[in-house]
Amino acid sequence: MYLDTPTRRWTRRVITPVLAGVLGLLALFMSPWADSASAHGSIVDPPSRSYGCWERWGNDHLNPDMQQEDPMCWQAFQANPNTMWNWMSLFRENLAGNFQGAIPNGKLCSAGDAQGGLASSLDKPGPWTTQDVSTNFSLHLHDQASHGADYFLVYVTKQGFDPTTEALGWDDLELVQRTGSYAPAQDITFSASAPGRSGHHIIYTIWQASHLDQTYFICSDVNFT
Repeated sequence: MYLDTPTRRWTRRVITPVLAGVLGLLALFMSPWADSASAHGSIVDPPSRSYGCWERWGNDHLNPDMQQEDPMCWQAFQANPNTMWNWMSLFRENLAGNFQGAIPNGKLCSAGDAQGGLASSLDKPGPWTTQDVSTNFSLHLHDQASHGADYFLVYVTKQGFDPTTEALGWDDLELVQRTGSYAPAQDITFSASAPGRSGHHIIYTIWQASHLDQTYFICSDVNFT
């Protein structure tokens, strides 16, 4: 949970009052544990890029070790801390299923610069932290607002794509699963399979929420073993 730890209390004493106010507002309004009326969701296992950064560094975001241990999260945090805090809001509205028309190549992981362009750092190629998975894998959506799903589309990068040097484009992906609908729930788990993969890949999940035409676009970095 997003807790008021001794580290955070120390941080408030040493940073400027302006920054303290900004972080306080972020904690209140953009915390993943905020009122469900203002919360959304994401794939948390294997973690989306933004959720993974929050999970690993949310309570330790001023630790200089992040730059060396998790450089892609570090660059995202430097670009804008909101990319980490607001991990549940990579969505677009009223696309009517025209995903490729709305999300250009190279902008898939940020949902086409969702959040007013604050999340564009998620599109950068590099050594994103991966989670080991088998080619038969499951995905776990956490959605505090319990929107439900009309469907999920699960894509996986083709063998030979290199997430450390290439920005993700639609032609780099293969659709491996289209699910049916899911009733509103805070946690939904579903399965997919991506045979023939090994090494670092991106699982790209499109979640079409049920409550209105609201679509989430989610990159999860994995290592197929």
